[in-house]
Amino acid sequence: MFDLPKLSVFIPTFMLVSLTPGMCMMLSLSLGMSIGVRRTLWMMAGELVGVGLVAVSAVIGAATLMLSYPTLFTALKLAGGAYLVYLGIAMWRASGESALPAANRDGDALRPAGLITQGFVTAIANPKGWAFFIALLPPFLNRDNALAPQLLVLVGAILTIEFCSLLVYAGGGHAVRSFLREPRNVVRLNRVAGSLMMAVGVWLALG
Repeated sequence: MFDLPKLSVFIPTFMLVSLTPGMCMMLSLSLGMSIGVRRTLWMMAGELVGVGLVAVSAVIGAATLMLSYPTLFTALKLAGGAYLVYLGIAMWRASGESALPAANRDGDALRPAGLITQGFVTAIANPKGWAFFIALLPPFLNRDNALAPQLLVLVGAILTIEFCSLLVYAGGGHAVRSFLREPRNVVRLNRVAGSLMMAVGVWLALG
């Protein structure tokens, strides 16, 4: 059984991280505005497979370290939290020049297979995603319980939240598009997201 109190903390924590602007979410926003939400679902399918793969790899690796090398596990948790703080600082300092990165819109890339590939590659090649999971997941694992049920619950929650976040971004609409094309608005958004990211990093490192 998964620790329900931990799950009640994990869900809002990962919701916060998932909704933070990043490569996958901005790709979803860009595609949603250019080709529509329904066609963007193909990209989301590939992205969710990639996210699930990264999450499982992070959980298995973290569990191995937690059981076999507790000191190294603690160091990894501290490093992951520190990296999230670093990302938060970087977001604070970022300009608003690249609010809407252009998606690859040639003919092949906009076919279902191309969109799935875009989503999958973006998810597994994003270093932020690996850092998120390495820092986020270990505090919610219970070494006294079997790993498989915990993994099932965590990955299920992750994919559900991630899919909802992708839908929110893809369905952003022209109002959001106009908002994000204003550099000063992007700077404000980055600073809010950066502050939240730093808070999560500190909590995970010291919690």
